Amino acid sequence: MTTLKEQLQEDLTAAIKARDELVSSTIRLTLSAVTSEEVAGLEKRVLSDDEVLKIVVREAKKRREAADAFEKAGRAESAAREKAEGEVLARYLPQQLTDEELTAIVAAAVAESGASGPQGMGAVMKIVRPQVGDRADGNRVAAAVKAALAG
Repeated sequence: MTTLKEQLQEDLTAAIKARDELVSSTIRLTLSAVTSEEVAGLEKRVLSDDEVLKIVVREAKKRREAADAFEKAGRAESAAREKAEGEVLARYLPQQLTDEELTAIVAAAVAESGASGPQGMGAVMKIVRPQVGDRADGNRVAAAVKAALAG
């Protein structure tokens, strides 16, 4: 079975051959982040698929945040580039939860924690976060929890 890092390397080679500058530069930057992580610390090590996935999630989040910042600054072209790079990285992320699935998980967590009102946010987030993992952005999760506790 191919590891996530090997898949990224294969896709990079294919993108270079296809002269797809967007995909090749995005994957190249992500692989660079993986390599940096591998050589960080006292000994060089090979990252597990989960660790590589965390880096891909982090890189995708950077792209989302940069796109938002560019949009607010009125730089539509730069924002579009960041969004396109984010879409390239999204191919490697786990299937995202639908709003309905997220709402159901949050509702169950609110019931389990017995929390009510904004002060219960931390308790509910502690239950929801491990269940959701990387299948939903933290901001989306926080918004869903706030909505559930307000209603």
